[in-house]
Order: sequence, then C-alpha cells, then structure tokens
Amino acid sequence: MSTEFLALFVSLPTRQAAGRMRIWRALRALGCATLRDGVYLLPETATHAAALAQVVTEVQAVQGTADLYRIGGRDELQHAEIVALFDRGADYARLLQEIAESDAANAKGLRSLRRDLTALIAIDYFPGESRRQAEAALAALEARASGEPSATKGEIRRLARADYSGRTWATRKTLWVDRMASAWLIRRFIDRKAKFLWLDTPKKCPKSALGFDFDGAQFTHVGGRVSFEVLAASFGLDSDPSIVRIGAIVHCLDVGGVPVAEAAGIEAVLAGARAAAADDDKLLTEASRVFDSLYRNFQQGNPA
Repeated sequence: MSTEFLALFVSLPTRQAAGRMRIWRALRALGCATLRDGVYLLPETATHAAALAQVVTEVQAVQGTADLYRIGGRDELQHAEIVALFDRGADYARLLQEIAESDAANAKGLRSLRRDLTALIAIDYFPGESRRQAEAALAALEARASGEPSATKGEIRRLARADYSGRTWATRKTLWVDRMASAWLIRRFIDRKAKFLWLDTPKKCPKSALGFDFDGAQFTHVGGRVSFEVLAASFGLDSDPSIVRIGAIVHCLDVGGVPVAEAAGIEAVLAGARAAAADDDKLLTEASRVFDSLYRNFQQGNPA
C-alpha cells in the first residue's frame, strides 16, 4: 500500500518575521518536503501528526492560519513524484564531501560528522543508496581513526585446526580487545604452539605469517563479524556457547552494536592490564588469564 502523507497548509502574516523563521526552522527540523509555497508534507505517522499539530498551534499564536490534511498520490506516478520531494541526495552529497575532506585524527570532527549523519538519517524517510554510501564512508573514516580494519565481504570457509599448528601469527602491535581475544583464541583453541609477531605496520607482515585483524590479513573483519568471531567461525569454535558469549563482548567493545552486560567490566580490566604491561607479550599473558577465567565462568553456566 502506498504511503499516505500529512499536508500542512500555512499562511503567516508578513510582519511576523521572527515567528516565520521559528516555524520554518521547526518544519525543516522535522524533515518536511515542500509541495509548493506554504504547503509542507510528512509521511503519515502518529508522531508526525502530533508534531504538525504543535506547529499549527505555533502558527495560530502568531496570528497565522494553518490547516492539516491527509493526502495521497492520485496514481503510482504521482505518488513517486511526492516521494521524490523527500530526496536527501544533495544533503548526503554535502556530507560525503565533508567526510572526504576530514582528517581521521580529528576526533572532534568525527563526532560532529557522526551527529550530522545521525540527524540526517532521522529525517530520511525513503532511504536509498545515498544513505548507504554516506554510512560506509563515515564508517571507513572512523575505522582509519581507530586503526581497526575495514570489513570485507564473502563467506567464511571452515578450516582444519591440524593444518594451522606451529605457525607464526601476526597482528598490529599495542594490542586491544579484538587482537587480545583473537590471540588468546588462537593459542588456546587453534594453534597451541603459535608464535606471535606484533607489527609496527601491516605492510611489514612476513608472507610466511598468518595475519589477523588488519586490512588484507587472512583473518579479519568479514561482514558484521569482528576478527575474533571470524576466527571462531573459521575453525568451528562458534558451536561453543561460551566462545559465542565472549565473541559478543569483543564485538561490543570493538565496533559497538548490541550492548553486553559484562562488556564494561571486561574493558576496565583489560585497560588496566594494558596500562601495567611492559610489552605486548606480557599484555597477552595477562589478557589470556582474563579470557581463561571468563571462559571457565561461562562454561559453568554463570551469568557473569
């Protein structure tokens, strides 16, 4: 069924410049499309009806007139023309340009871009490719800022642990949650004889080493999964509920998403371990104790 629209017909006295500006800003903040001068549209929802009713009250307060109607397209073509009035392509294009010109090291700028995108999405009632492009571009910029790898596409192949015994594994130095947990998973369940290299830059990864958690690594983010989850799925460890629960914590701390009750506590413990460790080898030793305890706790069926 085609979307129905609320149409607000507004007429304001010319002498009410301040009132006109206030009402225009309110309509703009709601993401109204303009059908013609003085006629503003929103998709019909209870929230929009209440918001436009409030605008009617404000118009009347400045001695203007306002009437609220429900309309729909006469046919599919006219409906499409109305929908096109809500196109946010130009807004996304401006935001994409700002993203392209932004410095990943500017944390304040990144927060501002994220707020702008969130606000734009809130009034993008008929999202399309422009929104996807803006979300992907900002996510890539944020990933560069954090040093986290970009997600790749494709299926995760099931691998035999026996083929990965006694190997050298490499990832970026100055470990944090996903790399800590991935290294623990590798040595605990995949390759008990694993040796690790901590890289200054992924470009220095030897060809003989198995890279993880950086762009171009054999094991890195795939789709919506972080490196820990990819490793677990690759070696059949995702059938273990305790591994899955640890994966949810790692995912939450690494890229956000669904909140996990234990995440904040684990983050604090790992942050303390990182602050006290002299190097990444000692940090992995301490982090492994944390993940070992967490795994045993989950194995016992305890909630936390």
